[in-house]
Amino acid sequence: MPKETYIPYLIRLFRQFGYDGATLSKISEATGLGKASLYHHFPGGKDEMVETVLDFLQEWLAQNILTALTSQGDALTRLQLMCERLSELYEGGHQPCMSAILLMGSARDIFHTRVNALFCVWINAIANVLIEGGMDEELAKYRGEDAVIAIQGSLILSQGLNDPSPFMRVIKQLPRQLCTPKPGLQKDD
Repeated sequence: MPKETYIPYLIRLFRQFGYDGATLSKISEATGLGKASLYHHFPGGKDEMVETVLDFLQEWLAQNILTALTSQGDALTRLQLMCERLSELYEGGHQPCMSAILLMGSARDIFHTRVNALFCVWINAIANVLIEGGMDEELAKYRGEDAVIAIQGSLILSQGLNDPSPFMRVIKQLPRQLCTPKPGLQKDD
């Protein structure tokens, strides 16, 4: 089987145990592969497994989020489509974000650059939608950052409360909030 077959197992494990807690024994058990087979598919070990997951997430972002944000329609419609796709990825707020998990522990030093790039692409894509909708470039960038803050924060809160409703509330309200002009809004507001 190609190594891509094991991506759902790896995502589940890294979401559950984090990078440091997802031991080769746990990975072997979840995938059904012996350690030798794991190294056959992933010669770089656990780091290569995470890189494969990040490649998958980058492709998913391009196919789902960036496609939604560059599709036809007004800003509100495109942002709503983005939120629908995010709800699918995070299973309605029941799953944590892999990017956030990879910014903790020893994984941060290894994968920070990749995670940073994913966030930057996402923030800029949101900002571009808002700019196309007539928003000032600087405000649009802040709104893009605020969108990611709201989504990531609601995922953390939903995990902490064991209740997906904060995430679902953000997903429902965010597109309209992003598109609503706030007269006189300043950088420090």
